Amino acid sequence: MIEPTEAIIAAAEAAMSRRSVPGVFEIRVRATGRQDGLLYLNSELDYRDQRSLTVAITPMAERALKDRFGPDLESALMGKRIQVTGAAQRVTIWFYCDGKRTEKYYFQTHVPVSNAEQIKVVEVESSSLGQSGQIWTH
Repeated sequence: MIEPTEAIIAAAEAAMSRRSVPGVFEIRVRATGRQDGLLYLNSELDYRDQRSLTVAITPMAERALKDRFGPDLESALMGKRIQVTGAAQRVTIWFYCDGKRTEKYYFQTHVPVSNAEQIKVVEVESSSLGQSGQIWTH
């Protein structure tokens, strides 16, 4: 398993030659977001944090994941530790002002997901434990 910090460092090094880093990545989902039709799962509360590994899920994969975890996918995955099979890549995020791209930017590290089978839940936080102490999953 590749932890977020390892993935970010490897993707930054691979970006020099325009490559991605294949592997199985493991994150705790700490935040979610949506933009341009994609669902994002983040390993850090702030998606702009340079330590955050972001899982970018396409609409087709999201529909299949909802079949597995229920209609409120963000809530279903929040706090859970997931494994994602794919390829991490460094992405440039540009800042815009008045609809025009500025010279300012930062980097994020994304693992694109186009198939729901790329994601596996491996553990839930203790706050998801039932009264009996048993872990519940969908």
